[in-house]
Amino acid sequence: MSTLNIRPVVATDIPRLKAVIATSDLFPPDLLDDMIAPYLAGEDESIWLTGEEDNPTFVAFCAPEQMTEGTWNLYLIAVYSELQSKGYGRQVMGYLEDLLAEQGARVLLVETSGLPEFERTRSFYHQCNYTEEARIRDFYKAGEDKVVFWKSLQERQ
Repeated sequence: MSTLNIRPVVATDIPRLKAVIATSDLFPPDLLDDMIAPYLAGEDESIWLTGEEDNPTFVAFCAPEQMTEGTWNLYLIAVYSELQSKGYGRQVMGYLEDLLAEQGARVLLVETSGLPEFERTRSFYHQCNYTEEARIRDFYKAGEDKVVFWKSLQERQ
């Protein structure tokens, strides 16, 4: 596994990031435009990261949780499907956790689906030392729970 060149997203990354999202089947890639617009306009505190070997190979997005002190929520992490299971996701998580800790963040939350097809995703967060903190039944739709993972960032400072 090589080390990624992790950096902030810029507008010219958008087409490749849509391709990364398309391979992950998380949501329709066209939603990216509206999601990232406030960040690109400098209108919010969110963090958007990408990294590459030759082209952007992943996208990660997190933002501070409103009405909290130092709590952030990871809303998106996706690695290009052909490059999954090579350790890139863990590199990104470590980088992001260090970055947030340096900025004084205390906690990082991650939410995902409780459906069986998301078992690999949930396993990834366990491997990154996140604790399953909550499960909200029927959150996304009937029969689809929301699973919330939690990690303290204070020991990283």
